[in-house]
Amino acid sequence: MAQTPAKQTGKKTSRIQQRNRGRILDAALNVFSRHGYRGATLDQIADEAGLSKPNILYYFEGKEDIHVTLLNQLMETWLDPLDHMDPDGDPLNEILAYVRRKVEMTRDYPRESRLFANEVLQGAPRMGPHLEAGLKPLFAEKTALIQRWIDDGKLAPIDPRHLLFSIWATTQHYADFDAQVQVLMGDQADILNDADGHLEMMFKKVLTP
Repeated sequence: MAQTPAKQTGKKTSRIQQRNRGRILDAALNVFSRHGYRGATLDQIADEAGLSKPNILYYFEGKEDIHVTLLNQLMETWLDPLDHMDPDGDPLNEILAYVRRKVEMTRDYPRESRLFANEVLQGAPRMGPHLEAGLKPLFAEKTALIQRWIDDGKLAPIDPRHLLFSIWATTQHYADFDAQVQVLMGDQADILNDADGHLEMMFKKVLTP
């Protein structure tokens, strides 16, 4: 008979259980970011984590449970840079700071970026509720803020929705297409520093009234 995880019995998890759970999630993040949800298997996650498959199933119900757990953890981190756009700040500085934060996320969370991209490319079957409940209202709030700045003459006229799409596309490219970037630019440690400067210059030119 399969063991019941502490999270389902209501008992406090031990340090070993917390550590193993963390190992599984970190291993799964590697596997999902490389192979996507459909290409990933529990065997691959177990091998990556250095644990047996039954051990994996002690902590999680299956592959989907692990994937959803990772997505749940990701969303707060993913929304945080946009949430920090300050309505009382200087409009141009606020947007350029957002671009910098997104580049920093590409540097610090490349696996998470690919996990997110793979999920969306599949139609967001497991993240759909998060996009509706978390991202959509925040997106509406911030695009309305940017439109207000434009109407006040503080930014050049531009569709705020497509502006955010462009920021996401240009910043996340460096994580989602890292293999291509490395082939084309070589193994340069300062690629993201160069990208940061380039994107800041580009968006500054587009947005300056």
